[in-house]
Amino acid sequence: MNTQAYSTWLEVDLGAIKHNIKLIKKMTGTKLMAVIKANGYGHGVMAVAKAAEEAGADWLGVARMEEALNLRNAGIATEIMVLGYTPAVLIPEAVQHQIHVAIYDIEMAQAYAASARNSAGVLKAHLKVETGMGRLGMDPELALNFLSNRKNLTNIEIDGIFTHFARADEPVIDKTREQLCIFNHLLGELRSLGLCPEMIHAANSAAVINFPEAYFDMVRPGIAIFGLDPSPDTPLSSSFRKALTWKARLTSVRTLPPGHGVSYGSVYVTSKEERIGVIPVGYGDGYRRVDGQQVLVDGSYVDVVGRVCMDQCMLQLDDLPNARPGDEVVLLGEQAGQAITAGDLAERWGTLNYEVVCGLADRLPRVYFES
Repeated sequence: MNTQAYSTWLEVDLGAIKHNIKLIKKMTGTKLMAVIKANGYGHGVMAVAKAAEEAGADWLGVARMEEALNLRNAGIATEIMVLGYTPAVLIPEAVQHQIHVAIYDIEMAQAYAASARNSAGVLKAHLKVETGMGRLGMDPELALNFLSNRKNLTNIEIDGIFTHFARADEPVIDKTREQLCIFNHLLGELRSLGLCPEMIHAANSAAVINFPEAYFDMVRPGIAIFGLDPSPDTPLSSSFRKALTWKARLTSVRTLPPGHGVSYGSVYVTSKEERIGVIPVGYGDGYRRVDGQQVLVDGSYVDVVGRVCMDQCMLQLDDLPNARPGDEVVLLGEQAGQAITAGDLAERWGTLNYEVVCGLADRLPRVYFES
């Protein structure tokens, strides 16, 4: 791949994403919704959507209608579902572009039905059930009544039902099984009355790994399709492949005298003559303003020194006398047998690997390839 025009960039292995999707489909034996919200977890949603289609993903899941419409306008033909809130004013566009929406409130359903009447078609929706997440979802008792009376809602077809797990990444905790018990009880009641929608789904990435009993008709992996662990307690097997590498180039290498401040506030001061390098990466790119970080240069871990700036940060290069401007630096990924993972950055930043990759700025060029 040609990256000579870039000072910092992301390399995204679409082959790894395809491999991971196929692996999950083989594991579960079900349909698969590739959840690609938040710009494909920072990997670039359009390229990821096309790769997911080519890998055999049956559905694509996003958080907002704007994301879904962008995919349709780009020619993505796979079934798409908006997993979060959709304003009623956008329902005609959902009907027009055959985008499924989530319904989790009776008044919402009534507003959607009224909006759908202005469209030449039927709105397709999945009912979301609250089983313990405490976020979005209809209480099971209300869901039973809602589906019993859904014929009163013209222009809406409820062709799916789903829930979401709060602690599926903690396999020793009973919370997920409690949620499954509530969900299965509702499903049993619906089946006995002939009211159960045809598509049932519940399993996120963590549940794909930890709870095969939650597979139902379809699974909804997100972070796992990018080869990233759902949590430290739920690591992926070595069969999964990581898709993302973040690189930059050294743009300057200078020898500073003793007592010289480095970056804003001079919180780092050279104790002797020191070789200080600069890379064009900062918090404007999603690299946190946190002390004690390291990057890879020539297969060696080197310290980031001084405060991270918006567009640049500095490196201590005394142990690499041959480092020169133009050399590749890895902030996330592997180099010469060494690695910095999204989990490593998350631990340093006090957050999750999800936030690390979702926080990668749009201004970072994304270079795609297939291994």
